[in-house]
Amino acid sequence: MSVGTESAPAEIHAHAEPTGLWSWITTVDHKRIGVMYFVTSLFFLFVGGFEALLIRLQLFRPDNAFISAEAYNQMFTMHGTTMVFLVAMPMAVAFFNYVVPLQIGARDVAFPRLNALGYWIYLFGALFINSSFLFGAAPNTSWVGYSTLTSLNQSPGLNVDFWLIGLSILGISSIAGGVNVIPTIVNLRAPGMKLMRMPLFTWMTLVTSFLLVTALPVIAVALILLAFDRFFGANFYVPTAGGDPILWQHLFWLFGHPEVYILVLPSFGVISDVIPTFSKKPLFGYPVVVYAGVLIGFIGWGVWSHHMFTVGMGPIADAFFVASTMIIAIPTGIKIFNWIATMWGGALRFTTPMLWAVGLVAVFTVGGLSGIMHASAPVDLQQHDTYFVVAHFHYVIVGGALFGLFSGLYYWFPKVTGRFMDEGLGKWHFWVTMVGFNLTFFPMHFSGLYGMPRRTWIYTGDLGLEFWNQLSTVGAFIFGLSSLLLVWNLFRSLRKGEKAPPNPWDAGTLEWAIPSPPRHYNFPVLPEVRSREPLWDEAERAEVEAATLSEPEHEPVMPSSSYWPMVLAFGIALTWGLIMTGIWWMPFIGLALTAFAIFSWAFQPAFR
Repeated sequence: MSVGTESAPAEIHAHAEPTGLWSWITTVDHKRIGVMYFVTSLFFLFVGGFEALLIRLQLFRPDNAFISAEAYNQMFTMHGTTMVFLVAMPMAVAFFNYVVPLQIGARDVAFPRLNALGYWIYLFGALFINSSFLFGAAPNTSWVGYSTLTSLNQSPGLNVDFWLIGLSILGISSIAGGVNVIPTIVNLRAPGMKLMRMPLFTWMTLVTSFLLVTALPVIAVALILLAFDRFFGANFYVPTAGGDPILWQHLFWLFGHPEVYILVLPSFGVISDVIPTFSKKPLFGYPVVVYAGVLIGFIGWGVWSHHMFTVGMGPIADAFFVASTMIIAIPTGIKIFNWIATMWGGALRFTTPMLWAVGLVAVFTVGGLSGIMHASAPVDLQQHDTYFVVAHFHYVIVGGALFGLFSGLYYWFPKVTGRFMDEGLGKWHFWVTMVGFNLTFFPMHFSGLYGMPRRTWIYTGDLGLEFWNQLSTVGAFIFGLSSLLLVWNLFRSLRKGEKAPPNPWDAGTLEWAIPSPPRHYNFPVLPEVRSREPLWDEAERAEVEAATLSEPEHEPVMPSSSYWPMVLAFGIALTWGLIMTGIWWMPFIGLALTAFAIFSWAFQPAFR
């Protein structure tokens, strides 16, 4: 049931926000769910970072035997899977959850229980795929899962089973999130907030959500076909039985390239709000930036085959994907120029959020330029499956996604907690990250051009690769050190951070009109919006703050807490997991629990 937008009737008595561990387990509050998404994804950031350090230690010198080839393949596969599906995507969802309802003047998301279900499915899926280490069967075929490696003949153990089932579970969470965010933005905006008055972060969240609900089913189909090959003797990807292993590549990259924009567009939205705030001027060319984001989401569907120039698609197909890959650089470049134009002539304040935003513009531009190089089929043939591609990918994803999310963390932390993060530690975190990041990944351009293949466990000393790999390894450990600075800053700021007022940055968007931290119902009275930056107009600001900082006569009706989303998520994960037993009736145990949870969910009152 969707969230009501009216105040509670007179007979509804005020109630305080529940506290304690059980209140977090049963919560359907979008703000708490956002916090849980962030904390969980931050934990897996360290897990994926540890896996990356093991990879770099193995590649520190030629003919190294620090870890075995099998362990390397497991670390390599889990690093990619963890960082994409357990860190970057859910960390963006954390901001979707917390910030978007505040920016549009809503009291919660459209479907609060579905929101909670999405988190619990994410958590159980993440735990499931990482539990593979306990069985000595961590995925070992790379995170792209090419069917020549994931076939039953090549990988007869449980390794691939953990991977495909874990990703299937996580996909349900992502689709649930997208299905929730779209109606939230479309239907629950404050009075007067037209589409072209929405903050850019909300706009990019909307585009990303459409990509989620359309791209995730593609990889779901690919994984289901793989499951049929492995569990039921089908041959969708088996060439000796009439299948086609290239089909997996097409399906994966048809999902995979929209996935790139699923990862980076939220961060583009973050810095599109951060840069105007600390430039003290509205975003230059707001409509153009909106249309550019929509265009990126659309064209992103037409570039996947630049990953497959080597499979022999023919000159016509190659020419089309060369053109589309080059064209998508246009809306991306438009965004970069608009950000720069916003800063030009502005009253710049280089706070920590602003530093991360400017850092994103710098490093993503490097990744974007190398991506244009891949648009050329002859150049791509030389660079394909080398460490040049690894460098490009990390400049785009880490520089384009993680930097933006860090900017958002420092920007909205005062709103979430009511306290500032330490500026000194924040700037140290930024500069150490910049040094470590560039020292890690920029040398990979050279090791790739020297011919180092990606996904390799070992290399010989006569290839001239040792120096570049040693630079990357040293940089990786500096990068890892920067993460410790972040954790210390979070811990210190939560305990001793300076208290923050409702609008500590003097920002213009609606979330800064309510107390820090927000009350559980967000807005006592839904404000009326007349402009894109209602807090930068003195008359409108006074009206908005009069509504948002007041106490309601009667507390608004809010969704009731529920533990059934957690139970349902466990039932779904259990159903998928029991498929691995090979006993035909075992999945029905999970299905029975799933059915019981759905039935109980349906009869629980929606509002307290």
